[in-house]
Amino acid sequence: MRFIAPFLLGIVLWHCQVPEGMDVKGWQVMIIFFSTLLGVMVMPLPMSAVTFMGVAALGVTQTLTLKQALAGYSEPITWLIMLAFFISHGFIKTGLGLRMAYCFMRLLGKKTVTLGYGLTLTDVMLAPAMPSITARAGAVVSPIMKSIAEVYESYPGETAKRMGTFLTLVVFHANAISSGMFLTAMAGNPLVVKLAADQDIDITWGGWALGALVPSLLCLLVMPLLLSRIAPPTIRETPKAVSLADEKLKALGDLKRDEWIMGATFVGLLTLWVGGRYLGLAPTLVAMVGVCILLLCGVLNWDEIKGNKGAWDTMIWFGAFVTMAHYLSAYGVVSYMSQYIGLWFDGMPAAVSVVAICIIYYFAHYFFAATTAQISAMYASFLVILLATGIPPLGAALLLAYLSNICAVVTHYGNGPAPILFGSGYVPLKIWWKAGFIMSIVYLTIWLTIGTSWLSWLGYL
Repeated sequence: MRFIAPFLLGIVLWHCQVPEGMDVKGWQVMIIFFSTLLGVMVMPLPMSAVTFMGVAALGVTQTLTLKQALAGYSEPITWLIMLAFFISHGFIKTGLGLRMAYCFMRLLGKKTVTLGYGLTLTDVMLAPAMPSITARAGAVVSPIMKSIAEVYESYPGETAKRMGTFLTLVVFHANAISSGMFLTAMAGNPLVVKLAADQDIDITWGGWALGALVPSLLCLLVMPLLLSRIAPPTIRETPKAVSLADEKLKALGDLKRDEWIMGATFVGLLTLWVGGRYLGLAPTLVAMVGVCILLLCGVLNWDEIKGNKGAWDTMIWFGAFVTMAHYLSAYGVVSYMSQYIGLWFDGMPAAVSVVAICIIYYFAHYFFAATTAQISAMYASFLVILLATGIPPLGAALLLAYLSNICAVVTHYGNGPAPILFGSGYVPLKIWWKAGFIMSIVYLTIWLTIGTSWLSWLGYL
């Protein structure tokens, strides 16, 4: 049935009458988009395979020319996210990511709650150059968290309450928050930039990071404290964590040549991503130069570039969504749908409308198994609706962008790391959903009060 459903949806809609006022080509793109999106949600095949078929369908049905159907793969933003995957591999290969994590653990690991802050800082530091949230949580932070929990004999089941439940939730929530802090911190973020650009809104790497700074840091500050009340660890003091960190750092030895190069390249990338626009350097070009440096210095080799399945896999599905999203906007489908959805908010004061739109958008994530899927399906329409309230375009685009990441905390299937961390067995389903809902109220409150004030102070909102 999972194989049949996307095709069935497409066939049924294809034979329906085109809605009055909608462009025929736009209607056809929308049918293929929704069929592809359904395929992504029910997963009869991996997401890239499904989206690849969607691109093929655009050409086979003559909805778009082949050149148009493949346009998403020539977008600089598509290459940026792929290049960021190559850079993130350098952190894992050199061991610099692990070294950073153990340094934070040694600094903050004396208590369970402060240990949570150490794991949080690790994720935040890696986020700008590691767009694979699954790799960040699953390959770097989560293994360290499990090692610490096991030192204190906290395993899935009866002993999970000692600290495993709390630390797992911290890792998950930190990952969701940090994913919204930087344009390159989550694979779907560049899609937001492209969708915003279709509305003539220019989002830069530095502008994104600056807008996220204060409210995201506040979310990160309160998150471990509140989670320690929702899922209180029975072990509060963790001196063994510091000893474990010392032991691991001794095993790693002194900083090696490749780690120095990786660290220096990372600092250079951050600097140019923030200020490169004043030098005429686009973020994608900066990332290309960074990868070239890592190749020339031997930190990466070409076989690793070719073999980075995550990067090429992401490029396939990302380029497909970029193409579909662009033509949904170009053929007027986004504005058409936004007009009807916007009727729900007619007569409301602007401030009330903004809050209502953000809350609906946020909690709609209960129906999605990936943040990128929600961005593809809802971001463009809800952005147009927000703009109709009269709020400044850049602030509207960024506010929805940040919420697109944090909303993943609501369920145990909301993004890539969710099923991995939930599958570790440390957190019961009831606790996971309870923590997700309570913290969502906190995050929304922060973003819709302090966050909007911060964006207004910056002149974005």
